[in-house]
Amino acid sequence: MEVAEKKLGLWTSTSLVVGNMIGAGVFLMPATLASFGGISLLGWVCSAIGAFLISKVFAHLSNLLPAANGGPYAYSQKGLGDFAGFLVAWSYLVSVWCTNAAITVSFISALSTFIPALASNSLLAIVTGLGTIWFLTWINSLGIFTSGVVQLITTILKIVPIILIGLAGLFYIHWDNFLPFNTSGTSTIAAITATTTLTFFAFLGIECATIPSGSVDNSAVTVAKATTLGTLIATVVYILSTVSIMGMIPAAQLKNSVTPFADAAVLIWGHGAEYWISAGVAIAAFGALNGYILIQGQLPYAIAKDKLFPEIFMRLNVKGVPVLGVVISSVFVSVLMSMNYTKALVEQFKFLMLMTTSTILIPYIFCSASYLIMRLRLGFKSSKHLAMAILLVSLTFIFCLWLMIGLGQEIVFWGFFLTMSAVPIYVFAIWKKEQQLH
Repeated sequence: MEVAEKKLGLWTSTSLVVGNMIGAGVFLMPATLASFGGISLLGWVCSAIGAFLISKVFAHLSNLLPAANGGPYAYSQKGLGDFAGFLVAWSYLVSVWCTNAAITVSFISALSTFIPALASNSLLAIVTGLGTIWFLTWINSLGIFTSGVVQLITTILKIVPIILIGLAGLFYIHWDNFLPFNTSGTSTIAAITATTTLTFFAFLGIECATIPSGSVDNSAVTVAKATTLGTLIATVVYILSTVSIMGMIPAAQLKNSVTPFADAAVLIWGHGAEYWISAGVAIAAFGALNGYILIQGQLPYAIAKDKLFPEIFMRLNVKGVPVLGVVISSVFVSVLMSMNYTKALVEQFKFLMLMTTSTILIPYIFCSASYLIMRLRLGFKSSKHLAMAILLVSLTFIFCLWLMIGLGQEIVFWGFFLTMSAVPIYVFAIWKKEQQLH
């Protein structure tokens, strides 16, 4: 039985996109890019262009299927069939689990500025992480509107310190810090490819407003606007803050920094400023974790409605939330997070994170193909509209392939292997579905 629940509006939907994009990782991005030099700014520009291409695809898809819960899964399933939809959903869901585990670790790391014992006491860190995961699991069980409000508040709180540093830092820039332009020791093309791959990770989450589409008010319009607006906000925040920090701190110093935003805050406002920056990192991680926990319940719910996942994921609580899906996913997240604090497994965990991040490109490619197929089925008003659709899909496809080159063959291979591991699950689901029909 479907339960009526207050729906998400434009700003809560936009905050879901921005909040899930701007996680704790962006606070380390300037240090990661420092070894490349000023050329890394071109990487930001390229990844932003790619992000806008993908956001445009999802905006069009949300207009074609305005009430389709599941986002990438629903779009791929509609255009390419059950098997493609299931592969997309599986790869996306596993990536969300691993991402949530990593975000929890980032949150604990940020809290260690205020509670130093978290950096040395693994048991305390695990307990704190589990408490955070399950507190937000409870928040998400209260209804999607409550989750959206939490997301909106944390998104505002997290972008304020980033924007303040970005704007104030413009007055402290030394342009010599951007020279030499390419310090990577590789060719210009190789450096741009590497920095585009690195910076695009900060844009993951473009599609988040599409996943709970059925719970969005006037979804045909709202989701498209939220996706585009969220991508624009994230782009401005990222480039502004990176330019300021790289201009303020010499590359030799910046590449060894573990707290580049805090270092920049100290240069601008003096000692003590690093504490509110650490608070910003903690809020960023907390908000991103909240947004992705919302997603980890909505996606299995959409798959289960098509009888490709166990029926247990379809059960709704009194607030209309597929709470068992959220809880089961949080169990996996808890296990993965705890693994990070087992020294023997920490390297494997980091490798798993990078591998599953690569699988996000599969939903983007499949959704682009689905968009073109659905538009061809519906027909075009003119040859110009057809040409624009083909151009958009072609550019998106080329961009995703370029990113795969940047990830490297080993990561792409393991990402493909993880995706294909879903085949036996799909075969079992289809067999069970056939049994029920007969």
